[in-house]
Amino acid sequence: MHLPTLRQENRLRRRGFRLIAGLDEAGRGSWAGPLVAGAVILDPAKKIPGVRDSKLLRPIQRQSLFEVITQNVLGWSVGIVSAATIDEIGLGPANRLAFEIAVANLDVPPDYLLIDALPLPTVPIPSASIVGADRSITSVAAASIVAKVYRDRLMHEFAKRYPRYGFHRHKGYGTALHHQMIRRYGICDLHRKSFRPVKHFLAA
Repeated sequence: MHLPTLRQENRLRRRGFRLIAGLDEAGRGSWAGPLVAGAVILDPAKKIPGVRDSKLLRPIQRQSLFEVITQNVLGWSVGIVSAATIDEIGLGPANRLAFEIAVANLDVPPDYLLIDALPLPTVPIPSASIVGADRSITSVAAASIVAKVYRDRLMHEFAKRYPRYGFHRHKGYGTALHHQMIRRYGICDLHRKSFRPVKHFLAA
């Protein structure tokens, strides 16, 4: 398995960039809940072992790395876009909006953005969008961990407000349990009504 590297960040630093933010999202394919983008500006003086794409980590590893990342970087933030907004503007624009919010929420303004897959033409900061960046670029992998853990914690909180659906277990994704709960109880305010599987239940 190839681990992410600092090759891109180091190349940009040689060009004079100093505050390089990696961006990634969590929850894009979920049937319910918000889309959450993470932004992370690594500190070149501090190494964080074990950082990789959040999908390749066990939950306990993600939780541990989230704490290490957020305590040892130059800046980190999240951008949250609700299910209602996703329904209103569409998934692609909502993804860009989450990234834009995450960038705006950084306490330290970045001077370059490394983004997983999605370009941000409306943000006036030099950037590169790279497919698979969460697996190849350390700052983006760190952002994927921040986004995933933050969103999972939100879904645990939502599970208390909507206890019938088991959001703490499936995090809003299209699992058999989630499908069963929607069939039994219908949809709630967290569900993305524009998503085809949810539309199916609305039409039934």
